[in-house]
Amino acid sequence: VSIIPRGVAALGYTMQMPLEDRYLMTVPELEEKIAALLGGRVAEELIVGEVSTGAANDLQQATDIAAAMVREYGMSEAIGPISLGDRQRAIFLQQRGQSVGELRGHSEHLHRIVDAEIQRIVQEGLERARAVVRTHRDKLEELAARLLQQEVVEEEELERILGPKAG
Repeated sequence: VSIIPRGVAALGYTMQMPLEDRYLMTVPELEEKIAALLGGRVAEELIVGEVSTGAANDLQQATDIAAAMVREYGMSEAIGPISLGDRQRAIFLQQRGQSVGELRGHSEHLHRIVDAEIQRIVQEGLERARAVVRTHRDKLEELAARLLQQEVVEEEELERILGPKAG
């Protein structure tokens, strides 16, 4: 974990190391990843009292994962085990009077359900992140204090502060 600015956009970062090379992920693993991505935004909200643009990339990644769960992986009970994929056709192939939903290959009604499912998954990740930050606020404050002292915390010290890795 670092608070040293990197490049043009990153004001600090957390590098997540996989426990092993993973090509397959389960629903709970993806939900945990979404919650972890939203942790910084939640910390701003709960500790500082307002959110900033700092978590924009994390928010985009969390939304992309939720969208893939719903649209590609069939991980939505509301939609079922289907893949909607990217069925958009080039705009110049659109026939007169054809709706955006028809271009997508599915109805506007299904599109609304997809959007609601993506929003639900991200919102649940946000609530999960809030619960973790509230429960472990003392550890968060200890880590923040240590980062202010030395700007970078490596894995060994991170485990000392937060406890051993789960999994």
